Amino acid sequence: MAESRKFPSDLFLVIGLVVLTDIFVLVPPLSESFIRTALGLPIVLFLPGYALIAALFPSKEDLDGIERAALSFGLSIAVVPLIGLGLNYTSWGIRLIPVLVSISAFTLAMCGVAYYRRRQLPEDKRFEVPFKASALALKAEILEKPETKVDKILTVILIFSILISVGTLIYVIVTPKEGEHFTEFYILGPEGMADNYPTIYTPGDSGTVIVGVVNHEYRTVNYTMDIRLENVSQPLPENLKQIRLGHNMTWEEPVTITPTFEGTDMKLEFLLYNDTGKSMPYRDLHLWINVSETAKEV
Repeated sequence: MAESRKFPSDLFLVIGLVVLTDIFVLVPPLSESFIRTALGLPIVLFLPGYALIAALFPSKEDLDGIERAALSFGLSIAVVPLIGLGLNYTSWGIRLIPVLVSISAFTLAMCGVAYYRRRQLPEDKRFEVPFKASALALKAEILEKPETKVDKILTVILIFSILISVGTLIYVIVTPKEGEHFTEFYILGPEGMADNYPTIYTPGDSGTVIVGVVNHEYRTVNYTMDIRLENVSQPLPENLKQIRLGHNMTWEEPVTITPTFEGTDMKLEFLLYNDTGKSMPYRDLHLWINVSETAKEV
């Protein structure tokens, strides 16, 4: 009997969901849709763990369906933070695109390993999710099994009730709830991590930090920024004079600092203003810097 080369339906579904999620996250018109959130939940909470379980346990005798489902959630919760921890020590950092690419690559790689390992087993030993058989059994149960008219009506009502309940649950999960209104404001070092800030300068010397703003105000906000050294405003790059962000949008750019005078333990302030208050900064951050002719001498 010829060996079946059909690609497993469960792995095909996992790959399809990963690709679909990538499209809805990366394509701008689609990235604003609630579908992005609905697809994002499984790729973080279920798919990586399921693909890993499929690679580790290719035989149907290794684990049953309930055990696979439970372990898929548990391993996803373990794997995704480890991927983030690894990215933190790279030049990409923990950002949306690197995280998405890393999780997608891991999941697809594990699907490839799972497919290879299942191919090494006899066909009757391979794990598979019987989607087609389940659908045919459901069809037979509803349409072909001899039942009274009342039983059929009750069965249809039950199915619709389940579908409505699942739909309501999905809606509650993916519909954004308006919570606290706030703005994230942060400074990173030149490598994109929260360390190695440039704090020692010689006159005329420059240093670079990465400044980030994330809008969680549930409206579009026009931000402006001021950089002050010992309460003296410093020259501002053009990209800081007007920062317009919609809700849940992120602005992150490198900013070059060139102190205009010398001093020791000087306060370098980064002041963020929103469009509702121009006299008082909405958010503020600071670094302590030294600027002198001998600052970098050992």
